[in-house]
Amino acid sequence: METTQIKPEISAPAPGGPKFTPPKKRKWVKWVKRLAVIAVAAGLVLFLLNQCQSASTQLVAGAYLTETAQVRDMTVSVSGTGPIEPVHSYRATTLVSGEVLEAPFEEGETVNKGDLLFRIDAKDVESNIQQLELSLRSAQLNLDDLLKRQNDGQKDRQVKANASGVITKLYVEKGDTVAAGMVVADVLDREHMKLTVPFHAADAAGFFEGQSAVITVDGTLDTLNGTVDSIAATDEVGPGGALVRQVTLLADNPGALSEASRGTAAIGGIPCASGSTFTYAASKQITAKASGELETLSVEEGDRVYDGQVIGSVEETDMESQIENARIQVENAQLSLQNARDRLEDYTITSTITGTVIEKNVDTGDNVGGSSASTAGYTYMAVIYDLSALTFDVRIDELDINKIHVGQKVEITADALDGERFTGTVDKVNINGTTAGGVTTYPVTVKVDGTPEALKPGMNISAEIVVEHAGEVLSIPVDAVKRGNEVLVAGPGCLDENGAVTNLAAIETRQVTLGRNDQNYIEVLDGLSEGDIILIENQASNMMAMMMGG
Repeated sequence: METTQIKPEISAPAPGGPKFTPPKKRKWVKWVKRLAVIAVAAGLVLFLLNQCQSASTQLVAGAYLTETAQVRDMTVSVSGTGPIEPVHSYRATTLVSGEVLEAPFEEGETVNKGDLLFRIDAKDVESNIQQLELSLRSAQLNLDDLLKRQNDGQKDRQVKANASGVITKLYVEKGDTVAAGMVVADVLDREHMKLTVPFHAADAAGFFEGQSAVITVDGTLDTLNGTVDSIAATDEVGPGGALVRQVTLLADNPGALSEASRGTAAIGGIPCASGSTFTYAASKQITAKASGELETLSVEEGDRVYDGQVIGSVEETDMESQIENARIQVENAQLSLQNARDRLEDYTITSTITGTVIEKNVDTGDNVGGSSASTAGYTYMAVIYDLSALTFDVRIDELDINKIHVGQKVEITADALDGERFTGTVDKVNINGTTAGGVTTYPVTVKVDGTPEALKPGMNISAEIVVEHAGEVLSIPVDAVKRGNEVLVAGPGCLDENGAVTNLAAIETRQVTLGRNDQNYIEVLDGLSEGDIILIENQASNMMAMMMGG
């Protein structure tokens, strides 16, 4: 049986009657809704607080990494990197241009020091050398001629007596200008007389210079002792057609003889064919051999002089400037010739080392020099490596360089040879440092032990130079030490059962005394005990906390 509800009809108000007002809701319904909203909000806040507390706990736990102070076997070393290089290398280049006439080697071959690598056509330079040699010879001849003329001029400047005797007349005075060949003085030797008389040629043939003779003065019958001064080399026809030879005799003048006196002579008892007139032993004129001012004159009329005596000098002509210019020309010619010869050596290229040919970029018939290399696409004509030993350079920080010494052992690894290790020794420590960014580093050369085939020139390697083997020492990670040699230590209640930091208030700060260190760990001499748990700030976690806080 269906029930039908009948809604009461509400009559519209009569015009001008009172308006209809709906009934008001009860106030307790509103408060119920408000309390429901507050309850939901409180639940949400409690949930978020719980989540934040959990996240905070996680952040605190992850803010630090833990390490244990323990005894480790420590080896103190200094590290560096660098590329492997052969102990010696030679990269052939040229300073000249021309066609390659010889290149007697191939890639992969071994060449010795001094072996010919390339010979370049040098005909132009060789021709130039010949011309320069001629120029030098001409310049040298010119200098030699000037020096000879100067030397001869120095001799000619001297005015010398050409006979022994007395100066009977001077024609010049000191300061006068003379010309070559001009008479300066007359010399006369009156103390000695000469008599030239003929002897029969057959008799004269047996005479000799210096032989004694007896001279008879005509009209006085006085005799003089004389000597044979000279004998004519040829015969002549004498009186009556007989062959005679002239013989000159020399005798002292007793004082009365003059050139008007006559006499005869006998040599070895053999008389002369006829008599003759006496002459003075010397009657000559002294002449100047050079032109110029007579600077000195050391004799006067009546003075005695001897043959070859210097009696004056003539001013030297100015030849020094000419000689100096000639010397400069010779030096310039020598320098030009030497430069050309040195340049000729550039046309022959030899190996400076013994090694293996790694590259050969030029062959016989190629043209080199100028733009040839860039056009052909090569930098060096040839490259030679001495692979008998391998080396590399590493740069060491200024703080560590004083720890490095020649002979120290080096442990070597290569990026390209994973797992393989090699050894070497410090070969050279260079004190020529390079500064960049306020830090100075020094190159250290390491020589690889042996010749490992696996290591190839150009490979990048890492080197650990063993400075000291410290042995078993108490140590902690280097990163655990803060400024001022302070270390964070986990005190009682700091860590939970999992070793995570849960109580920041239990973290202790300790001052430690440090010793030696390697790349990862540092020795602790005082301030920690073996087994102490130290804390290292987790930089990654701190960065995350900062991001969340932001």
